[in-house]
Amino acid sequence: MTQRCSEQALTDPKPLSKEIVSHIIRDTLTGLKLDGKRVLLIVPDSTRSAPVELLYREIFTFLEQRAVGIDVLIALGTHQPMTKEKIFRRLGISAAEYKERFGIKTRLFNHQWENPLALAEIGKLHADEVAQITGNLIHEPVRITINRMIFSYDHLLVIGPVFPHEIVGFSGGNKYFFPGICGEDILNMFHWIGALVTNAVINGTIETPVRRLIDRAAEFISVPRTFFHLVVKHGILHGLYPGTAAEDWKKAAVHSSRVNIVNTGRRFSSVLGIAPPKYDELWTAGKVAYKAETIVEDGGRLIIYAPHIRELSFTHGGFIRKGGYHVLDYFLNSQAGGLNVPGSVLSHLIAVKGTGTYCSGLEEPRIRVVLATGIPEKTCRAVNLEYMNPDDIVPEQWKSREDEGILVIEDAGEVLYRVNDENRQSGRNHVPAGEKS
Repeated sequence: MTQRCSEQALTDPKPLSKEIVSHIIRDTLTGLKLDGKRVLLIVPDSTRSAPVELLYREIFTFLEQRAVGIDVLIALGTHQPMTKEKIFRRLGISAAEYKERFGIKTRLFNHQWENPLALAEIGKLHADEVAQITGNLIHEPVRITINRMIFSYDHLLVIGPVFPHEIVGFSGGNKYFFPGICGEDILNMFHWIGALVTNAVINGTIETPVRRLIDRAAEFISVPRTFFHLVVKHGILHGLYPGTAAEDWKKAAVHSSRVNIVNTGRRFSSVLGIAPPKYDELWTAGKVAYKAETIVEDGGRLIIYAPHIRELSFTHGGFIRKGGYHVLDYFLNSQAGGLNVPGSVLSHLIAVKGTGTYCSGLEEPRIRVVLATGIPEKTCRAVNLEYMNPDDIVPEQWKSREDEGILVIEDAGEVLYRVNDENRQSGRNHVPAGEKS
């Protein structure tokens, strides 16, 4: 049944029914023989749209009388911890249900990326190996640390969507370990690698230097694990691929490329990306820019429209103010060195700003990035982004102006927009190690 459903997910454009999802989960769990085992579910936070609640409830129901424990760890990366109430919503349960039923077997945890006591070192990659994996983009050693609580369990179940991604190429798979529940060293390294390749090149590409690095790091994890890779568009489940972080993840990535990459066939003078409420800071709403950068004309505007956002980042705001939003060459230039900004933050700053040049003190971004948010104009200018009053924008009026070179993207941030889907048209689905634009 699982194989048949997986094949259907590749060929059937209709959303998966609850019945099919239930069959896939039960077939998968039956084969894992988890009776009497301690099970940990690793799930994304609320910035990723996915029917986590459906899978959690199905998994819990199947294991409720079989497993000793069915705990949940939120793969935060470096995002804010979720409150218990927000975790309840993520899992689709009420406080009363948790108290009366789910809480008997399920404990809830946030990943603590900044707490050394919460992490365990599981290995180290030497500089030569890092260089080999990345095509000499980086020649440095790296410690591999991960949330130590995973070693208290017999089996890990990883649940999460597979979307085009600005650092890894496609999310999902071992990305739920790195950066989902890892420490800073490897997190900062592979984010910087992604920045070197550039968002314009790596986003929506299946095989990348960053994917190779995190897959290698995951080889140090000794706990058995099974993945439920979800193919989702605007919250609707189109595919479910249980299994490994290798071949089964790749099937999901191929499917996601068909669902979540849009070929516009042209560029636009202005792109208005409407950030959904799940992005409550620019740190996460930056995905609006990542997914639309390449469809903006040279010198055109990419507007992040999010009146509800009032913060650059709850966690990284100080570093963002310190570094500012600039093109890659600005940070590579020796005159801009010494900022001591983590690689994960640098990658965000560069990906939001987009491609461009920096020479002899003159920065020339390819596009103009404009914030139409609740972040004050003074703050926008201070971090090297343009400002537009969100009250001056009526999205409904912009939608009828495509003939003027204006495109409105609703629920922006997960679907990738390209002028031409080069990977699909040419058959190329990887970034050669060391390549950058």
